[in-house]
This record gives sequence, C-alpha cells and structure tokens, in this order.
Amino acid sequence: MSRILITGMGIVSATGSNVAETLCSLRENRSGIDRVRHLKTAHTEFPVGEIKMSNREMISRLQIPENKPATRTSLIGILAVKEALTMARLANVLLPGKSNVAFINGTTVGGMDKSELFYTDFLENDRHNRYIATHDCGACTEIIADYFGAFSHVSAVSTACSSAANAIMLGAELLKSRRADIVVAGGAECLTKFHLNGFNALMILDKEPCRPFDATRAGLNLGEGAAYLVMETDEHYALRLRNSHPLPPYHSPLAELKGAANACDAFHQTATSPNGEGAVRAMTQALQNAKLLTSDIDYINAHGTGTANNDLTEGIAIEHVFGNNIPPVSSTKAFTGHTTSAAGGVEAVIAILSLINNFIPKNLNFKKKIDEISFEPYSNSNKTTIVNHNLKNVLSNSFGFGGNDTSLIFGKT
Repeated sequence: MSRILITGMGIVSATGSNVAETLCSLRENRSGIDRVRHLKTAHTEFPVGEIKMSNREMISRLQIPENKPATRTSLIGILAVKEALTMARLANVLLPGKSNVAFINGTTVGGMDKSELFYTDFLENDRHNRYIATHDCGACTEIIADYFGAFSHVSAVSTACSSAANAIMLGAELLKSRRADIVVAGGAECLTKFHLNGFNALMILDKEPCRPFDATRAGLNLGEGAAYLVMETDEHYALRLRNSHPLPPYHSPLAELKGAANACDAFHQTATSPNGEGAVRAMTQALQNAKLLTSDIDYINAHGTGTANNDLTEGIAIEHVFGNNIPPVSSTKAFTGHTTSAAGGVEAVIAILSLINNFIPKNLNFKKKIDEISFEPYSNSNKTTIVNHNLKNVLSNSFGFGGNDTSLIFGKT
C-alpha cells in the first residue's frame, strides 16, 4: 500500500499569515484572539480570531483585479493554497491539460460575507449582482481553484467543523485509488454575521478568551482561517524528485498521513453524544487504519472548543480509547479561535508543525481541571520555556455538528 506523504502546507489564521508566523506564535504562546476589527457586527462584546488583513490588502497582495468578485473565504483560501504549492514546488506542475492535481476544499459559510453585505442591493438594485453567484460553498471553492487555473479535479466538502479534515481524508482516497497524482486538500472559512449570530443564538460564545478543557469554560471564540496540505504518494514523490531541479527548503516530505477515519453518531444537530460515541469510533478507526496502537500516539491535538458539551464528551472519548495511558492533550483554539469548517486544515498544519519541531502547543488559559475526566490538558505554565518532546505520531480531532467526527493521524516519515 502506498504511503501518503505531506510535501507542502500553507496556513493563514489569527496567529499568522503563513507557516513561519504560525510556528512562532505557537512557540511563544501568543494568541491571535482579539476584539472584532473587520467584521461589521453589533456584537463587539465577543472576542474573535480574525485574520489581521483586510479584504483590500489581500486583493492587492494577490493582484486580483478590482472588478473581479472576491469573497473573504476565497481570498484567505488562495493565500494558503499559494503557500502550500510554493512549499511543495508545484508551480511548474500545474499546467493546463498536463497535470493530475486535485483540489478538495472544506467550507460551509462560503461567500455569505458578501451575501449579507449586499442582500438589500440584490433586492432593490443591480449594483452588486455579480456576488449572487459567489454565495455557496462550491462557488468559493471554484474561485480559489480558478486563481491557479489547472486543477484536474475540484470538489467542495461541507460537513460543518469536520469539513477540512474530511477534505484531507477524501484527498488521501483519491491518491490511493490513483484518481489523482497530487492532492491539495484543506479548508477555508471567514467570519460572518451569520456565523456570529448563529453561535450566539446557541449561547455557546464566550465573552472572554476561551478556556478549552477548563472547568470554568463558558464557550468558544469564533475564528477564521484557511489551511491546506499538499499530498502525494511516496512513489509519485520519488518520481517527481527524480524529474525536478533541486527542491527548496522543506525538500524532504514534512510528514506522512498514516491514518484517517470519519464516524457520525447523529445524536443531535449541534451536540455530541454524552458518551462521545462518534469521537470514540473516529479515533479507534483512525488507529486501526494507521495500524498503530494507542501507545504509539505521542500527542493529541483535540477538537477542544471550550464549550461545556464538547470538552466533556471529547475527554470521555479520549479516556475510553486511551485508558490509563493518555498522551499529552491540548486544544489550540485559544490561539486561532474556532475556525469551524477550516479547523481540520488549520489544526492539521499545527499538528504537523508540532511533529516536525518536537514540541506540544500549550492549551492556553487552562487553570482548573474538569472533575468528570481524569486528565488535564498540556499547559506548560512557564511561557519562556519550550519543552522538547520526541514526537513520532500525532492525532488531530475535528468534530462537526450532527456528530460528524473525523480523526487524522500524522507521523514522521
């Protein structure tokens, strides 16, 4: 069976506009959660993880014509895909009619930022009608793909907060079945009023910086971001290496996608089952798929939203799967905010960064253990010290509404 290698990655989030900035923020325990700056909302009481660039700044940076429709989701997606392709040195591979490179994008909000901004114009005049067609998930995915112009296959995945993780899993299946030589997979999601108002209606937003796995947790902080992995089989990578000029830094594969699994417990539209059934199945099946034991996992990048329901049920599920030998666990959503459909991509990049740099990101803002679970999240209190960990395999969880749960396992090559 072919191994699935990660040969490039790109990320944009509240913690940084690229891989290097993200790594720096993680190592320095620097959160990107702050007050609302770009989203036009009355709910400024909620801190968020916004990308620090405006749409205009991104349009200028990407040299997109002013008259071309560009949603915020598509802009941050293009930035992250561009970094991933550059790292994998694929600029000369994406040739029209000559490449077999698939693009799988996880998103749910899509172009709603423009829809809610121009809704009354859609009804009353024709000034912004070009944005009507950018509303849905597929349109946003097509905008990102069209910027690069030569993907042989394009798909959008929308399974709420597991979307990007499912995109990565689907991408791996395309490689294994030889339907693609290379896959760029991940997700992108911007903040919208739809987002913020919806989660506020569910009463799961915290007015303070979120505290995943803390007994005093009061909800999540929403975030926005985009992150993608470039994946290819070991055979194709070896062939590409032989046929190319010397590769740039990160010329070696970054990591291997060793296992992946999706399970859906369908317990509730927005809540996970009390016993963490879907999460247990996802983690267990991912381990089986990777042919690994629980003792082989050195770090769990938890979904860890900071909500009462998720952190308790995910903790119960981790206990069920790992028993008395639970590896270090942390949620990085206090760095980025909950980037919803992009979370599986954002946290896959973070998991790989921890793997190749041998450190565990801190579970920020943790103070008090949850009584109902046995473990505490990793929260090295000394902000100036990075403890070295010899990581070989990391597990990354992404759990979506409706109980659509996905676990990915990355290992060193």
